[in-house]
Amino acid sequence: MRLIFGLVLVVGIALAGAAVYLAKGYISQTEEALAQEREIQEITGGLVEVFVVNKPKNYGEPLTKDDVVPMFWPRNSLPESIYTDYALLFPEDGKETRYILRQMEMFEPILSMKVTEPGQPAGLTGSIEKGMRAFAIQVEAADFLQTGDHVDIYWTGGVTGVEGEITRLIESAMKIIAVDRNEQNAMSDGVIANRTMTVAATPEQVARLAQAQATGRLVMSLVGVGDAATEGQIEVDSAGLLGIMPAAPVEIAVDKVCTIRTRKGEEVLDIPIPCTN
Repeated sequence: MRLIFGLVLVVGIALAGAAVYLAKGYISQTEEALAQEREIQEITGGLVEVFVVNKPKNYGEPLTKDDVVPMFWPRNSLPESIYTDYALLFPEDGKETRYILRQMEMFEPILSMKVTEPGQPAGLTGSIEKGMRAFAIQVEAADFLQTGDHVDIYWTGGVTGVEGEITRLIESAMKIIAVDRNEQNAMSDGVIANRTMTVAATPEQVARLAQAQATGRLVMSLVGVGDAATEGQIEVDSAGLLGIMPAAPVEIAVDKVCTIRTRKGEEVLDIPIPCTN
């Protein structure tokens, strides 16, 4: 009987020790997980539910409820105009539709600057600042140019009194507000092709571009992010491009002729004579 009691006691102590060990390990893991969670909380400020598009959306397309899904986003990196309230993104009446103002990729957060107000159609009006005008020009441009890029515009044409054509920078750092590219039939990135692009311009710039478009060819060149507008006149002609220097005028030596004038009746004659000096 004592032997059985002792055996039960030993087994009980072993089980109790195992339970304590397992409980200690679980508590340790829990504390470690809580510490990691607190660290992530401090870094991110916590997670906030926002709304993103679940497929690519192009300019002018309607934004429907089927295009939107919720996603958690770090609070410390929330854009100012992001939507966190579904009722604000889609008002309860549901009668008015929003439209896409800027191209968005899958799972890109929806910002107020990228969609219209309910019932407002997508158009260029919202992209034009006060005092500016939208002007569409036919240019040779690369396929990688996008809405929002800034470009320099060069004109190539002939000038009266100048042999050959010249190329001149006529406008610098102009903002593109619309591109006629068809995404379904887009060519390879970087391909140069004729297309219509709309830029934001002052009335004076519109007049200059209209005159340039009517008298020559226009080409766009992409300006780097944060780069300033180019100042001063930039112009190249064929001779300057090839490094051809204008020929110096050639002086032709002319022998000096000396004459004396005599009258013979009514006729006046110039008779050559040797020059004395």
